[in-house]
Amino acid sequence: MQRQLANMKQSLFDQGYLDEQFIQLEELQDDANPNFVEEVVTLYYRDSARLIQSIEQALEKSPLDFSKLECLMHQFKGSSSSIGAKRVKSECTQFKEYCRVGNSDGCKRTFQQLKKEYATLKKKVEVYFQFARQIGPVEKACRSK
Repeated sequence: MQRQLANMKQSLFDQGYLDEQFIQLEELQDDANPNFVEEVVTLYYRDSARLIQSIEQALEKSPLDFSKLECLMHQFKGSSSSIGAKRVKSECTQFKEYCRVGNSDGCKRTFQQLKKEYATLKKKVEVYFQFARQIGPVEKACRSK
């Protein structure tokens, strides 16, 4: 079951959902706080839901305030980076570029893709953490190859 969990995590890296930052979070987890990573990711999803809502509201305004949108997306990108959400972070970068050049269609299109990546990652990490809880504590995290 440990191997299954390791394979599950590796597939999140192989598919580009997570990056090295996730491993660094795992390295901070210890016996005193065995659910550290799950707690950080849970906080990320709680906080980012508010940011997504703010971005959605800003995208409904006309004309778009690209400066405000870029600022909101900068916050979202930072949060996503902190947990290693690689694909989400990539969409944030693209969105910010569209803001920079004033491309409202690009912003709206990219935001829809960002929400898909965000939802997919959420589902995948929830399954990962649920499985991890079932099998119990894992030995210290190791770097992926």
